[in-house]
Amino acid sequence: LYLAPVMLVATILLALLLVCSQPSPAYAFGPFGGGDLDKGFNLLETASKVVPQGRIVQTAKETWKFAWKRMMAELAPQDKSGSYKRPSYNFNGWIGKEKFPDEPGRYHLYVGNPCPWCHRARLSLALRSITSNEVGMTILEDNPVKASRGGWIFSRDQPDPLGCTDLRELYEKLSPGFTGRCTAPLLVDLKARKVVSNESSDIVRMLDHATFGNTDKQRMELYSADLANQIDETNDWVYELLSNGCYRCGFATQQASYDRASADVRHGLKRCEEILSTQDYLCGDVFSEADLRLLPTILRFDGAYAPLFRAGGAHLRVRDYPALLKWLQRCWAIEGVPQTIDLQDATSSYYKQLFPLNPGGLLPTPITAEDIGLE
Repeated sequence: LYLAPVMLVATILLALLLVCSQPSPAYAFGPFGGGDLDKGFNLLETASKVVPQGRIVQTAKETWKFAWKRMMAELAPQDKSGSYKRPSYNFNGWIGKEKFPDEPGRYHLYVGNPCPWCHRARLSLALRSITSNEVGMTILEDNPVKASRGGWIFSRDQPDPLGCTDLRELYEKLSPGFTGRCTAPLLVDLKARKVVSNESSDIVRMLDHATFGNTDKQRMELYSADLANQIDETNDWVYELLSNGCYRCGFATQQASYDRASADVRHGLKRCEEILSTQDYLCGDVFSEADLRLLPTILRFDGAYAPLFRAGGAHLRVRDYPALLKWLQRCWAIEGVPQTIDLQDATSSYYKQLFPLNPGGLLPTPITAEDIGLE
């Protein structure tokens, strides 16, 4: 498997050596083919005189595909079918239990604006009216070039209260010997200098239960007892079909795995449309945790997941689902929601940082809230 691309490349290189050794200036080799027009390596006009064009094209395709699959595996773990497998995490602390008492000023949340899982946690803080005196927050910068591992670093404007330069260093400080992925969101107990959790679903749930010493404060209830079973059921299919389904599309490395993921996304969008055509929110007439968990995905759908990840087919947009669009508009109108995301930065980051999906680095015209239909 690994020798095939090498053999093909060797064939092309041999052809190039043979062609370029010719004395005729017609075989000028360089980034501009000897003129003002950039023709790349000018392979089709030079090497094709020795090696059939079909072999050159096939070699280029297979070599690129081989390198791309290796880079994709580094970016997103794959199973043997070429399907993305999201890693699991071992931090399972909980605010309110013995090790992590429910008190104000003790906990700090690290989030990144582009990340939908971080967005869940930011929405929880905003909708639950959790102040910075109750839970602190640092917004990370997405910069895998400067990061020692992963992609998150601390900026001058948002330094780490524990003095680290990037998220890997913070993980190492709080959990010496940590070898997993340095992901966000990350909820930390500053007093105990320990990680509470880096699983967004757990962070959202525990923030809904915590009072931070203020039991009299009125807060939005995201996970009410009477809707608990319905919320749990909705969370399961929303995650599988949409929240993770979009990533399964973007990170698939084989056609069959992409086709399965894309079909799931389309099914998930259709299911949302059917539910929201008869009620305001996923679990009834009130905004719940289920809506909170879907919202980051839908906000990023038009700008990143459909065009870059080809989720459900690159042509789909939220406006193709009228009831879903009205739901999105209702959610956007809730006080505090627009302040939880920089939409243009969030969507542009996918094109900047996911190099294997956008190797040329070209950025599309930034999407706006107006483009989506929110203003």
